[in-house]
Amino acid sequence: MAADKKGGVMDQAQNPYLELRKEFLKPLERRENHFNTWLAIHITRIVGTMWCAYAFAILAFISLPAAIRGGTATLVSWIAQTFLQLVLLSIIMVGQNIAAKKSDRQLEQTYRDSEELLKINDAMRALLQKNTDLTAEIHAAVRSGKQ
Repeated sequence: MAADKKGGVMDQAQNPYLELRKEFLKPLERRENHFNTWLAIHITRIVGTMWCAYAFAILAFISLPAAIRGGTATLVSWIAQTFLQLVLLSIIMVGQNIAAKKSDRQLEQTYRDSEELLKINDAMRALLQKNTDLTAEIHAAVRSGKQ
């Protein structure tokens, strides 16, 4: 029987679409080799931490007494331009990093699911082809038996 051949029905060649997807992602990997990208990533990793937010808060609080002495307008300006911008920048970056990691995990799982679905689709196609071949053999045997 044809199903007993070496490798079996389920052994199929890699889906060409999977290889195309892998090639499509390579330019993204190469871009990270540039110095500017490397520097930006490292600075972002440092500034996007809670420790940096704490350091910025301490730095902002150093100028708080002068802002208080300057009056209401100076104090409001200090809050808006110094404290919020310095401290919230890092805190927002931390939140963005957490959200991005979650999104990356979901994206990776979706990619793996897609690859598995393509493999299942290839296996189903092979089984359908095998079913078609066996049905054709049965029809041929039935027709030859009638004659």
